[in-house]
Parts: sequence; structure tokens; C-alpha cells
Amino acid sequence: MDLGLKNKVALVAAASQGLGRASAVALAREGACVVICSRSEEKIKKAAAEIASQTGTTVVPVAADVSNAQDIVRFVQTAVREFGKVDVLVNNAGGPPTGHILNLPDDEWARGVQLTLMSVIRMVREVLPHMQKQRWGRIISIVSIAAKQPINELLISSTLRPGILGLTKVLANQYAADNITVNTVCPGLILTKRQEELSVSRAADRKMTLEEYLEESARTIPAGRLGRPEEVGDVVTFLASEQASYINGVNLLVDGGSAKGIH
Repeated sequence: MDLGLKNKVALVAAASQGLGRASAVALAREGACVVICSRSEEKIKKAAAEIASQTGTTVVPVAADVSNAQDIVRFVQTAVREFGKVDVLVNNAGGPPTGHILNLPDDEWARGVQLTLMSVIRMVREVLPHMQKQRWGRIISIVSIAAKQPINELLISSTLRPGILGLTKVLANQYAADNITVNTVCPGLILTKRQEELSVSRAADRKMTLEEYLEESARTIPAGRLGRPEEVGDVVTFLASEQASYINGVNLLVDGGSAKGIH
């Protein structure tokens, strides 16, 4: 299936590894020109070179921290300067601080707000005028199953990510007439570096090995396994496509059936 993404310009945040990188690879395979960022200049340049070699498309790296407003402006301006437009935005960021209500001080909450919530708001604010001008755009935010099914250990994430779902719905309502769709992807247990770090901590708390903990986690998922980053990247890329033009305001779980509620 031709997804109609050839020569489209896609911005993918936090793309040196994990879900961001998987999304960038999937978009590049469809012929999109991809602009990617992460905080580490060394890591993002290495990722860009590898993705370009793997897919044969143009990949532009930008060292940028999505919790920094000026970095976001520079990230979007780089895409506009290089390609003259922005067609697709993939919002993505590392997880916010973890902990319990009694040991999370205000500065940790503030850091979570900047990283998790304000990064999405600022990114969208920067790209919308370009998408409105061309009357075509796709905005996809990678959030978490915690947006729909709160996770005790991820208090800040479980508090902030549902707000992104609300923002997504409002923006979908407001900009559909401009042929701009706004959707979220809510991954469940995906075997990324972030998930490995959380799993190591949780396994240690329960005096288990990492392998034992991952096996136990897999048994809680109807699919019987953790997801792969590529499976999220493919969903992101479909939502960015021409074929997904009538999918708008959706909060899509990619979780192997983990979420228990009716959504």
C-alpha cells in the first residue's frame, strides 16, 4: 500500500532511540524526509546517519531538548529552512520523573509538566500555521497506556497524559476543516530502553531478575508478549498517511490488549 508520504516532511521528537526512532524509520521507509531531534548531538547525528543509510531518504538531525521552548522553535525552523514546509509532527518525549506523592517535590512535577505536556503544546503551536497554510497536516502524539489506565508507579505520567488526550480531541475538532488530523498513540508494554530501566527497578523491588520480571509481565498481556518499537512506529506512520485522513481525535491503544476498560 502506498501511504502517500513520499516527499512529505516529518518532524519526530526524541528520535535517537526507542519509539521516536522506530517512528522515524517507518516514516523514512515510506519516502518522507525526516527531521529528528534529541538532547544528545552525538546520538542524534548517529541515528540520522543510520536511518538515512537504512532507508535511502533524507534525515536531518537537530540537537534539541523538547522541554526547552527555544529548542522547539529551532527544531521546527530547521525543518522549514531545509524543506520549506512541515507535513507531519510526531510528538514524543522521555518519561517524566517517577515516585510517590509524598516524595515528589514541586520541581519534579514542574519538570514533568515541561517535558510531557508543554512540549506537546509548544510543538503543535509551532507547526500549526504551516499546516494551515498548506491545508494538510498530521499531528500524532505518542503518550502511554497510562493516559487511559493510570499506573501507580507513574504518578506524574498518569496525571499529565490524560490532559494530552483532551488537548488532542479539542485540536481535532478545531482544525479538521483545514485537513489537519490530530491523534494520539498510547503504547502499552513496549520493550524500549525506558521500559528496561523501569523493569530493572521493579524487578529489584521484588527481588526478581529482569528476565523473571519480563516473563511475568508478558503473562499479564493477552498477546503473551511485550510489544516491539517497530509496531508503534508502523501505527504512527499509518496515522500520518493519506489513507488515515478520516481518522481524527482518536486515542489509539497499541498494547496487545493490556488495557482492561472499554475505551
